[in-house]
Amino acid sequence: MASVKFAISMPEETMARVTAAATHLGMTRSAYIAAVLDRVARRKKDDDITRAVNAALAEIGDQDTDTVLRLALARSDAGTEW
Repeated sequence: MASVKFAISMPEETMARVTAAATHLGMTRSAYIAAVLDRVARRKKDDDITRAVNAALAEIGDQDTDTVLRLALARSDAGTEW
């Protein structure tokens, strides 16, 4: 995957926490920051999908509560915690 370099400014305290977290995970700061930013960007997409699914379930709910219950029980939020 191609990489792009960019510069950001952040408080020293934040950078110290980033350095500590990256070191604890055996990652470079760059790799750690890239992973965090990727997760945040993906979460936005996941939230959009969740809203769309919830809207669809709400529409179905007015028509078929049994189907909504089964779909709601099948839905999993596992792996989405930060």
